[in-house]
Amino acid sequence: MSERVNLDAVRAEALARVERGERNFKLAFFGGIAFEALFLVALLLAADLSNRTHVLILVATVGGYTVVILGILALGAHFSRGVARVLKAVELLKD
Repeated sequence: MSERVNLDAVRAEALARVERGERNFKLAFFGGIAFEALFLVALLLAADLSNRTHVLILVATVGGYTVVILGILALGAHFSRGVARVLKAVELLKD
């Protein structure tokens, strides 16, 4: 006993979920950026830049965050490209 499935409704719901997930991701991502920027500002204000150990900690922190942020951006670009391909396939299914 097969039931008729409204494919347009299923597609619309899937796209709505993707958009909702993307919005939540962006909110979390920018919230994390704001929190880490606050942390970095606090580190800069607390550091005694005439002390070489403080400068070393600052350079290590910025270097570590730079690598992590670049990795996250590369992963995000890869994921966005994959999602774009899936959305293009969904659009082609309509025709």
